[in-house]
Amino acid sequence: MIVFKKLTYKNFLSTGNQETVIYLNKDSSTLVVGSNGAGKSTMLDALSFGLFGKPHRSINKGQLVNSINGKQLLVTVEFSIGPVEYKVIRGVKPAKFEIYQNGKILNQESHARDYQKILESNILKLNHKSFHQVVVLGSSNFIPFMQLNPYNRRNVIEDLLDIKVFTKMNAILKDKYNILKSELKDTEYSIEILNEKIKLKNQHISELRSIDEGKKQELTEDRNALEEQKNSLLEKKKELEQKLQADTPSKVKIDTVGQKKKELTSLEGQIKGKLANLSSHKKFFEENKECPTCGQDISLELKEDAVRNTQADIDKVTTGLGELKAVLEKTETEFEELNDLFYEHKNMSSELIRLNTDITTKDTLIGKLQAKIDKPSEDTSKSEEELNGLNTKKTEAVEEKNEYITQKAYYDALSELLKDTGIKTKIIKEYLPVMNGLINKYLQVLDFFVSFHLDENFDETIKSRHRDEFTYPSFSEGEKQRIDLALLFSWRQIAQMKNSANTNLLILDETFDSSLDADGVDNLFKILATLNKNTNTFVISHKQDILDGRFPAKIEFHKVNNFSKIK
Repeated sequence: MIVFKKLTYKNFLSTGNQETVIYLNKDSSTLVVGSNGAGKSTMLDALSFGLFGKPHRSINKGQLVNSINGKQLLVTVEFSIGPVEYKVIRGVKPAKFEIYQNGKILNQESHARDYQKILESNILKLNHKSFHQVVVLGSSNFIPFMQLNPYNRRNVIEDLLDIKVFTKMNAILKDKYNILKSELKDTEYSIEILNEKIKLKNQHISELRSIDEGKKQELTEDRNALEEQKNSLLEKKKELEQKLQADTPSKVKIDTVGQKKKELTSLEGQIKGKLANLSSHKKFFEENKECPTCGQDISLELKEDAVRNTQADIDKVTTGLGELKAVLEKTETEFEELNDLFYEHKNMSSELIRLNTDITTKDTLIGKLQAKIDKPSEDTSKSEEELNGLNTKKTEAVEEKNEYITQKAYYDALSELLKDTGIKTKIIKEYLPVMNGLINKYLQVLDFFVSFHLDENFDETIKSRHRDEFTYPSFSEGEKQRIDLALLFSWRQIAQMKNSANTNLLILDETFDSSLDADGVDNLFKILATLNKNTNTFVISHKQDILDGRFPAKIEFHKVNNFSKIK
């Protein structure tokens, strides 16, 4: 239950900078009087503005600010819902809108419109229209329930029965449903694209595999050629190894023969020197008759003996030199043969190493070619991996689509329940007999004996005792007033039953001043006397002379220096 406790306002319409304070839950009923323009209905406008940002009457927001002071309009409404205390502060020039819960201001980061929605939907659970159907009955700028269109009638009833939550749920559901449809459509489109990609990828892989087969054939031919080359190298290697198995001259033997050759060559030089000396000695005796040193004559006998002996030595040395040359030539030949054979074997060893390297290289190349033959190309492997990825994505997308379809079926079923013809209509149908019963009860208390019936579309059927049918516009103003009162009190009782728009506050704005006759006034007092003890009724009226003494409390407004004040 909403318990309105205090209304404070200043610089609002005819009210000046001095605050006007009205305690809303102090007395069971309060008469609000004053001359025309004194500010009686201002309290209703201030209350409506504080809660909903717009006055009860049709007044522009800019016109609400007191025309003399021109600024600092401020309205404060204090109320409680259960143990929670609330305060709403709203101002103009400067603009202000604050909601306090147990003394702590609520989050103001949201837009003012959303902030108002929080107040109406989450706290009050009342909108402007419902407030004026349950709390206020006024003679001016008040649209009775019977003059509302079917849509607004339904809104009022939904607020009373606290079933607006289904409307909110349906709105949320519609948003989710639209998002779901969009996501389902996107998923289906994604599946179509994936199917096309998979088709193209399969075609591409088939082409790559065909290319791979051609490459494998080429690689096989290359491998076979390498194997032939390898086999040829192996044959050469075998031949070299066989050759190398033969006796290979050692380095020592070659050095020995080389040393012998060197010694023989040296000896040959010595012998040739000696032979030259002998030839020179022989020539001296052949050409000279006297000694060049002492000048004495050389005897012919001596000369011939020297020539003969020298020639014998020359012959002997020449023979020995010839024999030495033969040995030297043989040694040189042996040395060259040994050296050539050594280097031939050395070259064969180098060739053998090169052959082993080439064979190893061929083996490596053959292995690589075989690996390429046994393994698909990188392009094919990559494409197959991509295909697997696409198939995985498709599987996930199909699963997601199936989830969306399942969820959509759930949303469809839930939508049937939440739409106006669903669960809300079922609840309304259950309460319609109660509503109609209450309306007719209050009509009887007001001495208006007709049968009033609202159907599920909120169209009325009104019949007299004689079963004559009437319409609301066909009644007099006094009869309309009775119907409006009966509906007001019925809605309040329904609100109390549902604890929805249930509130302590009831404001009757000039209700006693309008079309009610004396009997109607008495009957209205009868109804007021039956109201819940927690109800606080404010009656705004010009008829102070008639109503004085019938209320436990009174507020009287008057004008002082063009400003409205409470006496």
